[in-house]
Amino acid sequence: MPSAPCTPGGCVRGSARTAAARVRAVVRLTALLLLLAAGITAVAAAARGPAGARERLVRGWSLALARTAGVRVRVTGAAPPPGGLLLVADHVSWLDVPLLAAVRPARMLAKAEVRAWPVAGALAAWAGTLFLDRDRLRALPGTVARIADALRAGRAVTVFPEGSTWCGRARGRFRRAVFQAALDAAVPVQPVRVRYRLDGRAGPTGVSAVPAFVGDDTLLASLWRVASARGLVAEVRVLPVIPPGAAPDRRTLARLAQDAVRGDGGTPAVHP
Repeated sequence: MPSAPCTPGGCVRGSARTAAARVRAVVRLTALLLLLAAGITAVAAAARGPAGARERLVRGWSLALARTAGVRVRVTGAAPPPGGLLLVADHVSWLDVPLLAAVRPARMLAKAEVRAWPVAGALAAWAGTLFLDRDRLRALPGTVARIADALRAGRAVTVFPEGSTWCGRARGRFRRAVFQAALDAAVPVQPVRVRYRLDGRAGPTGVSAVPAFVGDDTLLASLWRVASARGLVAEVRVLPVIPPGAAPDRRTLARLAQDAVRGDGGTPAVHP
């Protein structure tokens, strides 16, 4: 299965060790837990309400989660279309999940190990996450079929086609299997580019690896690193949608999506 050469020691700068950074992290993580609990209660209460109101609640809550963790968020580009939609992006961090949910709430495709994570695993299962057993290739066609079913039902599904997290400075190629679901369901693909920066001090590439969740990194260590950071910025660019029929096969569709995410894409207007 896909794996990245990125490691916490080789690619990710450690947490700030000053007293101010520790206080900042404790305050942010405490607020994050409170917001998480309040959001779960609110979303559960709104589950039977109008779909539009529920989606607005999820978008606002997801954006608030990132900001409460100390991340300034800037979203640019046109809002994704309604109906069945496959959202695809590079995968750097657990932060990618709330950031993409702020663009459009969707079912997620995640590795099966996420289900066992404390709190986050139960939350992911409750939110309708589709889990992929990376150690069983025979399970892949069934997973693709479930994604296609969700797309046909008018749901959005978010996938990270690299198949693994990378530090953001190095990136993997988009694997083509999940794009078959978009072809089977005849729905558009929505590329989204997520980049993390640290107040202009992100090195020669302009990209910060502070939020990266790679290798043998633990979720707690990554959370602490993000919460203790100062000046972390997430730039989320919603790129032009790839319509159904734009590619004859999944290989071509994967390449079109990867080229869109990795290109400069112009300068779209900011949307709410």
